[in-house]
Amino acid sequence: MAIQKRLNVNGKLVVVKIDDPDMPLLYVLRDNMGLKGPKFGCGLAQCGACTVHVEGKPVRSCVTPLSQVTDRHRVVTLEGLTPTGARRAHPVQRAFVEEQAAQCGYCINGMIMESAALLATNKKPTEAEVKQALAKNLCRCGTHARIVRAVIRASKYTQG
Repeated sequence: MAIQKRLNVNGKLVVVKIDDPDMPLLYVLRDNMGLKGPKFGCGLAQCGACTVHVEGKPVRSCVTPLSQVTDRHRVVTLEGLTPTGARRAHPVQRAFVEEQAAQCGYCINGMIMESAALLATNKKPTEAEVKQALAKNLCRCGTHARIVRAVIRASKYTQG
């Protein structure tokens, strides 16, 4: 029997119909809402491809039961990182494009969401701090050096 669940996603209150209140948040975002930023990678919270922000903190949506998220929690996906109508992309997104930090792009959702969370709390991270923040995000293509450069570049955008 389907139930309705209210969520606050990317600044909008939405109602989704679900069968299981403990289904992962990732499935609701992708399957019910059509948001394709968060990806299914491992299903074990180990790769970071599914990362979203809940109340400004990076969360692995593949293991976050929907029952733990209410309409009072602000959920932000890659699609909502740049506000609607903004003239420029979010500084992290912009820097990732400028540094050509993606190769296959599968990990980029997690890398960008973790980086944005880092820069929200640390406006001028060192290279070591960036690497530490992204250590639990897996990238099989080996674009780590470009990703780190992109985060350092984005930090310069957020300082001004």
